[in-house]
Amino acid sequence: LGLTSMTGVAYSLFAGQPLTILGSTGPVLVFEKILFKFCKDYDLSYLSLRTCIGLWTAFLCLVLVATDASSLVCYITRFTEEAFASLICIIFIYEALEKLIHLGEHYPINTHSLQGHFVGTACGHHGPYTPDVLFWSAILFFATVFMSAFLKECKTSRYFPTRVRSMISDFAVFITIVFMVMLDFLIGIPSQKLQVPSNFKPTRDDRGWLINPIGRNPWWTVLAASIPALLCTILIFMDQQITAVIINRKEHKLLKGCGYHLDLLMVGVMLAVCSIMGLPWFVAATVLSISHVNSLKLESESSAPGEQPRFLGIREQRLTGLVIFLLMGLSVFMTGALQFIPMPVLYGVFLYMGASSLRGIQFFDRLKLFGMPAKHQPDFIYLRHVPLRKVHLFTITQLTCLALLWIIKTSKAAIVFPMMVTITLWHRLLDLCFTKRELSYLDDIMPESKKKQLHDASKNVDVEVLHLFTVWLQYALIL
Repeated sequence: LGLTSMTGVAYSLFAGQPLTILGSTGPVLVFEKILFKFCKDYDLSYLSLRTCIGLWTAFLCLVLVATDASSLVCYITRFTEEAFASLICIIFIYEALEKLIHLGEHYPINTHSLQGHFVGTACGHHGPYTPDVLFWSAILFFATVFMSAFLKECKTSRYFPTRVRSMISDFAVFITIVFMVMLDFLIGIPSQKLQVPSNFKPTRDDRGWLINPIGRNPWWTVLAASIPALLCTILIFMDQQITAVIINRKEHKLLKGCGYHLDLLMVGVMLAVCSIMGLPWFVAATVLSISHVNSLKLESESSAPGEQPRFLGIREQRLTGLVIFLLMGLSVFMTGALQFIPMPVLYGVFLYMGASSLRGIQFFDRLKLFGMPAKHQPDFIYLRHVPLRKVHLFTITQLTCLALLWIIKTSKAAIVFPMMVTITLWHRLLDLCFTKRELSYLDDIMPESKKKQLHDASKNVDVEVLHLFTVWLQYALIL
């Protein structure tokens, strides 16, 4: 934690878009799982091969920066953004539920009445049988999700002063974690806790602070690592730039410019440092970045009774990202407190983050239109100008790409997952099924509210022109 925090600190200080939060993302985790399995199957040193791949990837990222490859973000439209963001959110939700289910392997459910006491380890493979742990873990898991969501909505409630409600909403997850830790301590059921090392040293005794790129691997693996590094570069580039495009949306009303080249440069440099030191690869984390931007939203303080506060923009600064990673580094001195956090609570936080980030993604709003009568459909601007069957066709196309990515991720062909991420850029084939006008409403990155304003303004202009023409015609007839 102490060393990986330096990546975020450097990025927060020198990146072009400091609102982006770095982290270990789902696609990168999938790549590392594939690489680890490959090294295990062929008896190769994982850390050494990973170091070579990381250095090659860092070099290729610098090449992309030098060749102005970040200009390709102009081809990243709503179709690509939503498909990639949805994939990341689903990975968060799936991994959280999977971790909870796996707790049943260590804390199984015994459906038989036990009239006596166990001695030794005769009760199971993972030690003496402890009752109620899995049920209590499930309670902690779902209670964390619902309490976080409830406190987050406290801002719009009728209780407490506005400042108190805003404070509770902003620190909803932190308050939930503290409450669940205290509840778990009072109940006393030995749930699985966060494992925190007590000494400041590498996690493995057989490695040092720096990783040998060759190690016990053959010398040619240094050159061969360039092939998986190419796949990793595609993944890093897509992950970083798509997240940056999502953060730089027009609907966020950002005042400062974006810095795609500088961001990729910082990611490449820190990727090389992390590879040599055997640290996790940090890249722009979609879910964390969206949550960060949502927490910095500015809204009007006064409004008419019953009217929702008006969105004003984003509080653009570098301080929050810097403090986040400084606290991450200082957490090595808080191991005594961190070891009391139950793992189901953390899994619940992951599920909440994934589910809450789905809000505002137009793809999921369009999914709700299936089976919904026209009179009950929301007043979306694209429903005014695009036939409903075309809207459903666009949604099904996105859903097919997302399902294909998920199938490849979970199959034996997962090695091509980085290449298949680029499937989200194949939306140009939509020109064969949709007109330019239809795509301007379905696939354009202009925010929904802005489109409505322009549409209403154009209607008002048309009415004014028609009125002036009518007056002129009447005047001409009189003459």
